[in-house]
Amino acid sequence: MLHEAKAPVGVAESQIPDWLFIFEMANNHMGDVEHGIRIIREFADVAKDFPEFKFSFKLQYRDIKTFVHPDYQDRFDLKFVKRFSETNLSQEQRSALLGAIKQYGFISMCTPFDEKSVDDIVADGYDILKIPSCAFTDWPLLEKIGQTNLPIVVSCAGANLEGLDNVVAFLKHRKKDFVLMHCVGEYPTTNEKLQLGQIEFLKQRYPGVRIGFSTHEDPNELLPVSLAITKGAQVFEKHVGVPTDTIKLNGYSANPQQARAWLEAARQARIINGALTERSRATDGERATLGDLARGVFVKRDVKAGEKLTNEDVFFAIPTQKGHITAHDWSKYTHFYATTDLKAKEPVLQDNSRRVEVREKVYSIVQRVKSLLNRAAIPVPGEVDLEISHHYGLDKFDEHGITVITVVNRAYCKRLIVVLPGQTHPEQWHKVKEESFHVLYGDLTVTLNGQAEEVQVGEVVTVEREVRHGFTSKGGAVIEEISSNYAKEDTFYTDPAIGKYEGRKTFLTHWLG
Repeated sequence: MLHEAKAPVGVAESQIPDWLFIFEMANNHMGDVEHGIRIIREFADVAKDFPEFKFSFKLQYRDIKTFVHPDYQDRFDLKFVKRFSETNLSQEQRSALLGAIKQYGFISMCTPFDEKSVDDIVADGYDILKIPSCAFTDWPLLEKIGQTNLPIVVSCAGANLEGLDNVVAFLKHRKKDFVLMHCVGEYPTTNEKLQLGQIEFLKQRYPGVRIGFSTHEDPNELLPVSLAITKGAQVFEKHVGVPTDTIKLNGYSANPQQARAWLEAARQARIINGALTERSRATDGERATLGDLARGVFVKRDVKAGEKLTNEDVFFAIPTQKGHITAHDWSKYTHFYATTDLKAKEPVLQDNSRRVEVREKVYSIVQRVKSLLNRAAIPVPGEVDLEISHHYGLDKFDEHGITVITVVNRAYCKRLIVVLPGQTHPEQWHKVKEESFHVLYGDLTVTLNGQAEEVQVGEVVTVEREVRHGFTSKGGAVIEEISSNYAKEDTFYTDPAIGKYEGRKTFLTHWLG
């Protein structure tokens, strides 16, 4: 019935599983071992119907001789002295209850209220140790608990922010496996005092610390556990007991029927809440509905087999067909080529097109450009576009291409040109624009009207209007281009095939992060 949760790769596996429900017997055994075993047995019968959850049964240990001042140990007029004395168990009785907890498949847990009880819990072989809210900043007791190797569940009712920070730091520094439980120390707790938003607060304040919910509300209340689950709690604690003709439960302890309803509410909340740590997957019905409304890709004109399809060649419309390429597939990182002749208005399908993904290639280019700029120690303004010019296609970018960062383009223009090692920029000219190249980093060979010239860092080359120019770099270069206004229609290539290739540029805005 009980299985421990698996930790993510690289994270130590916790001994406290997620979706753990703790049944707190406290003193509801009334000092009667047989009644205590009955409680364990009846709640085991409840737990078996919820195999998706893990279950723990919890006792409390107090050494009356040290926990209560010697002069007050007979003062039964004091509520807690009377209660604890009347329900105090011998070592033999505690062992009998612990044996029943293990017999019925529960994870065993116990709360110590004094240092001697910590030693007893360890000696008796409990699985988990619990720190109660009343001992949250009891530093002598915490130091004793910190010396054990047991995982810890910690309730923090009434703790102020300083106390919270200090205890969490104390447990983290000692590399303890622990869960921090939101709790309100009123018995019972009315709904308006539950403060379930604290679960979210604790999760945000202590990233990586698991947060649970220890409950004291009326056991007939089912909404709180559902809300706690939506806030992200995955460990829960509730006081439980079994009423008899002579035993009446207090206002915050659940009987088996109430606990069953509580767990069923948790089950439904978990189902409704869905995944907490990863993106949920679309349902079959969701995919079908969304798929019916997805726009399919259709060609505008007749297309020959082998042609690359561009934005100008297609339109998007419903309805789609089986195997249809949709607008969700169409992006600047995904290229499609017709594998058969297509007539105008025909659909682009998986069976009549070839898909080529270029995202990884673009990512590689961006990383190399950023690396070269870092080596050159050249700052780049945020939110500027990166223009990747792949004159003969991305597959030939490393031989023929450059990347350009436009810093300013008004009546005047400033751009940074990055030439990666081994790249050549094809020859071109301008009718309107005049430009100057200032070499900031690396080696550069500039060709002007067919004459090659090596340019050193710091030197400036001016390119007048209608002068054919190209450049190349063996080891990589960064050039500052200063010119009159840049307009793409004022660029002419010696190779006319480049000018006809409309998909020769890829623009990226968010590339610096």
